[in-house]
Formats: sequence, structure tokens, C-alpha cells
Amino acid sequence: MIEVFKTNVGETAQAKRIIDVLLEHFPEHKINFDLHDCDRILRVEGKNFTPEKIVGLVVESGFYCNVLED
Repeated sequence: MIEVFKTNVGETAQAKRIIDVLLEHFPEHKINFDLHDCDRILRVEGKNFTPEKIVGLVVESGFYCNVLED
């Protein structure tokens, strides 16, 4: 499963911190940001996660996050 999220993360250090938080919960997943995209994309690839959980963890970290609609 691959899910793509729109965020307001703007800096590499912020992205790294969020990736670290997400990997604590989903250690087997592939997680990365594309901060050059206008939507500042967060991409999560793996099994057994819900988009709501990802959004919640990013929001708890102080950032906007929502599933990117087609």
C-alpha cells in the first residue's frame, strides 16, 4: 500500500524529525518527503497502516497533513 499526503513541512530538519516519529510506529515502512513539490509530499509505503494514523502523528508533531486527493 502506498499513500501520499499533502503537508506544510518546509525544512529538511522538520521532515527528518517527522520521519523518525513515523518510523517509531511503522519501522518496516518506506517513508519520505518531497519538499520541492508544491504540496510538500509525504509518501508512506508499507502494510498495516491507516492514513488516519499517519495524519494524526504528523498533526501531533505540529504540522498540517491530509491525504492528497487525485
